[in-house]
Order: sequence, then structure tokens, then C-alpha cells
Amino acid sequence: MRIRVVAPEGLGEGELEIWRALRAKSGAPRNPFMEPEFTCAVGRVRPAARVAVVSEASEGAIGPGTRGVATEAAGFFPFETGPLGHGRAIGLGVSDSQGAVLRPGLHVQARDLMRACSLSAWEFDNLEDGQTPFLPHAAEAFESPVIDVSDGFEAYEATLREGSPKFYRTTKAKERRLGRQSGEVRFVFDERDPAALTQLMEWKSAQYRRTGRRDRFAKAWIRDLVLQLAETRSPDCSGVLSVLYVADRPVAAHFGLRSRTVLSCWFPAYATEFAKYSPGLVLHLRMAEAAAAAGIDMLDLGRGAAEYKDSLKTGALKVYEGSVVRPGPRAALHRLSREPARQAHSFVRNRPRLASLAQRTLNRIGKLRER
Repeated sequence: MRIRVVAPEGLGEGELEIWRALRAKSGAPRNPFMEPEFTCAVGRVRPAARVAVVSEASEGAIGPGTRGVATEAAGFFPFETGPLGHGRAIGLGVSDSQGAVLRPGLHVQARDLMRACSLSAWEFDNLEDGQTPFLPHAAEAFESPVIDVSDGFEAYEATLREGSPKFYRTTKAKERRLGRQSGEVRFVFDERDPAALTQLMEWKSAQYRRTGRRDRFAKAWIRDLVLQLAETRSPDCSGVLSVLYVADRPVAAHFGLRSRTVLSCWFPAYATEFAKYSPGLVLHLRMAEAAAAAGIDMLDLGRGAAEYKDSLKTGALKVYEGSVVRPGPRAALHRLSREPARQAHSFVRNRPRLASLAQRTLNRIGKLRER
């Protein structure tokens, strides 16, 4: 086994095809964040992005009339480097599925990867389930709610009517009222108008500030990444902007990534002056319907508790947070810099009263920002 480390743009087309083929054979949901297109897009906005390519030797023909030992890529581990060898998952902070893409049956030790990548630690917060090399290093597990539309939208609607009848009736009634009071309701699943994406990012930034949270779109690399992915058109990783219009005015929008079978929900937002109509919920129901019609089996709503996710979901995937740490002084520095904050967040998150208080505090901070 040989491991070499390259920047994403250093991967050859043959290696990218092997990556896609390995991913297809993994048996895991085809989350677009795990495809090479996402890693390559991050590489264009994050100079510290790297990919460890794991190769295996195989005997066979290596040229006309000759036989010998050749090597072929058998795995890919995307990551970002940081100070003192502290690594992180590719796109950490915005990537909703993380880990390595390995040939089934390939046995790789996490710390061997760390050594080959010159990393003292590797941090993750949305590690995909089934990532055998890294799961022993997970500190916490979380649910990532999903909507299953593999049997079609009508089957999903029936599930909602049975499991969340009040929510379904109320949301549909609000959609009808929105149309009566504000104008014709129109939905576009894959909108290509750049102005609609700009509007979404403005809404989302305002939402972050309003709720006291860090504005992701204030970071140039995140904004540039979204703009790049909006132009990406690949069967396994394509940007999708969905917009709900009323009288040709956008009132809710969502930008996410899709593969052939999974729509990974990412950035939803809406115009607050239409809040009484719950346009975000209307948008999600329309997205589920359009996704099912487009052959998508699952909408992954992403890690994080939210009332709307509980109402919409049909199940959940598992994702994990933690870090792989190699023994040594740099590992101690990593623990000192990361672990206390992670434990504090976990302590608050697992105590509903404290979590509610923390949210109210963030809301107050948001109101102060708006003054």
C-alpha cells in the first residue's frame, strides 16, 4: 500500500473516475459532499485543501507483451491542513458528510493516514456512518433527519398525513392563503437566475445576525464556494437552487447539492415579511415533490435539531463528531484548543433548559446587532 498527498487539482481524470466508482460501490447514501466535485471546489477556495490517495499494488499486464506490478488508486481521503499539523475535514463548517472513500474491504488505519498526511490531528463534525477507520475516535453521535421519497411523493404525503396531520393541514392551508392574499404561488426546483441566489444569501446572512449566530456568508471562501457549486453540473454533485415565488417575487429559497439519489439540504431562508405563511415549510414540501419527480430518493436535512425537521422527517442517518489524534506534544495542544469548547457545547446541547436559555441569549445578541 502506498499513500501520496496531492492538492485536489493534482488528481488525474482517471483517479476522479475511480473515486466516483468507489463511492458508487460503498453502499452508503450518495451524499454529494462525498463526491470529488465538492473536494475540488473546496480546493479552489481553500489553498490548504489536500487529498491522500491510497494505492494498492496489483499484478497484471503493464504494457504490450509485458507483465509486472502496477498500482491503482484504492482510496481517497480529503482533508485540510492547519497550523502545527492540525487537520480538519474538507470544508469543515459547511460540509454535511465527511470521511474517506475507500475500496470495500480495504483496511486502512486512521493513524497511518495521519502519519502519511503529516497530521497530528484530524477534526470532523459530520463523519458519515460506516467510516470504520475513524468511528473509534468519535466523541459524539448525532441524528441527521431525512425525508424518504423513494416510493414517490404521494407515499410521503400519506406518511405526513398519518404522522403529522396537524402540521400537514396547517402548512397546506397557509400555502393556499398565501396565494389568495399575495398572488400566484410558483415554484422552481432548479432556478438558474443569479439574482435569486444573491437574494438567498442576503436572507441567510440576516437570519444568522438575527439569531446571534456567526454569519457564514461573511467569509469570502464560503460565499465563493457556493457560487462555484451553483455552476457545477455533474450527475453526482450538482448545485440546486430552489425558489418559491409569489406574484414573481421570491419569498423563500434553498440552495443545496444533489447527486443522482440524494438532495443534501444546505442553506434555506425566506423573506421575514411573509413569515406568517411559513414559506420555508411550503418550499420544503414543494422541494420533496420535485425531488421525487427527478428520481431522487432522499432529502438529507442535515445535522441539528429544529422543529421543522421533526415535522418533515421520515427517519434519520447517524453522523459523528470527534477527532483522530496521534500521540505527541502537538496532540496535547489540539486537545487543549478544541476539547473544552466541544465539551461545553455538548453539556449545553444535552440539557434542554440550558439550550433554550442559550438560544434566547443568542436572539438578544442578534437584536443588538440589528440596532
